[in-house]
Amino acid sequence: MLTAWQGFTLQTLPLARWQAGSLAYRVIGLGGNWRCGSWLLQWAEPLGVLLIALVLGFAPFFDTALIGVLLIAAGAYWLLLTLTDDQRHSVTPIHWGLLLYFAMMVLSAAFSPEKKLALNGLIRFSLYLGFFLLAAQVLRSPRWRNWLLTAYLHLSLVVTVYGLRQQIHGVKQLATWNDPTSPLADATRVYSYLGNPNLLSSYLLPAITLSIAALLLWQGWLPKLLALMMVVLNTACLYFTGSRGGWLALIVALVVLFLLGRYWYSAILPQFWRRWLLPLVFGSFGVALLGAILTVQAVRLRVMSMFAGRGDSSNNYRINVWESVFQMIGDFPLFGIGPGNGVFKKVYPLYARTGFENALGAYSVFLEHILEIGWLGFASFLWLLLLTLSQGLNQLGRLRRLGDDQGLWLMGAIAGGAGLLTQGFFDTVWYRPVINTLWWLMVAIIAGFAVPQQEQPSP
Repeated sequence: MLTAWQGFTLQTLPLARWQAGSLAYRVIGLGGNWRCGSWLLQWAEPLGVLLIALVLGFAPFFDTALIGVLLIAAGAYWLLLTLTDDQRHSVTPIHWGLLLYFAMMVLSAAFSPEKKLALNGLIRFSLYLGFFLLAAQVLRSPRWRNWLLTAYLHLSLVVTVYGLRQQIHGVKQLATWNDPTSPLADATRVYSYLGNPNLLSSYLLPAITLSIAALLLWQGWLPKLLALMMVVLNTACLYFTGSRGGWLALIVALVVLFLLGRYWYSAILPQFWRRWLLPLVFGSFGVALLGAILTVQAVRLRVMSMFAGRGDSSNNYRINVWESVFQMIGDFPLFGIGPGNGVFKKVYPLYARTGFENALGAYSVFLEHILEIGWLGFASFLWLLLLTLSQGLNQLGRLRRLGDDQGLWLMGAIAGGAGLLTQGFFDTVWYRPVINTLWWLMVAIIAGFAVPQQEQPSP
């Protein structure tokens, strides 16, 4: 069973042997001599980190056109680094899964009923792919990983503080985000610079898990105090978004982070805590959650609305969209309608229920994948997720054996990705540039911890 799992997740694939004999892989590093003499590429890694930081820094505040230009620059810079890479970094199983995922995107675009729009969607996905490839390459360095994640956490604090200011002073609600028949119809839901509370909650999920990692990783009482403040403020801001999907995603992210932390510190825990830590923590958390539902009206009403079915206007809208999406999937099961929101907006009105013609997406990342790239493409997406999880857990075990505290960043990335996936079950904010870049950043952090097979110790 273990051998089958290792084979399925490419842990036993002889990548190093393939790379040694591959003509395609030999293209990497062809410009190595030029790189040695280039003044600019002496700063290759810090320039790459700066470019990634610009994407993350501008995404919450500027329109998609500027982000697109920066993503093009990131992809082009990755290509330059790859052609001049004298170290010839190893390709990870995540890269292989991503290659199949991209291939299914190409097939879906080729068979799409709206090929021009699907091509636009494929190009957009390619931009995020270039961002991931650059981030995965430069984040191999602990120094630059620390620098970039610290910069992101400070940036997210700016977004958070403005969201909290909206909660304190009030802010105009840009849409009907609350059920008009609910007692919370006039309640404030903060959205900071992102324009949508669900979007803001997704943005804050990695900020919370990574700030918890920073709290454990940063040295000195002042940095730890700053990290603690980030955890508290980011969590409070996410709560004030009123996003049910965001709340649920935060719970999942924290549970994943706690389980990973339990594994990380298990060797130093006393016998009592090894046995009772999980029951005590989960029991206390359950009691606290139940107490919040019973005593805080806003929490109680939002949680109850999750189970109201069509009795809640937001639920009703999603259910009607999902019914139409199921019909679309039935008509395009193999390769889907093609990648990109443009194809969806063109095809969806043909299936939409009366009064629900203006949906922006399938309101589920998973349904969106099945619809856009078909069941085959969806299978490749699930395989990519399994490869990413397997790689993350394997590298976490390696870092734990080495006593390398960089594993705390890895735990934060795994938990942040789990939170984004959880919210993705019920929303498609994941497809906005500000969230999509964060998702690929989490995957890139995990891929960046990979060790070439020839460097791994023998079992």
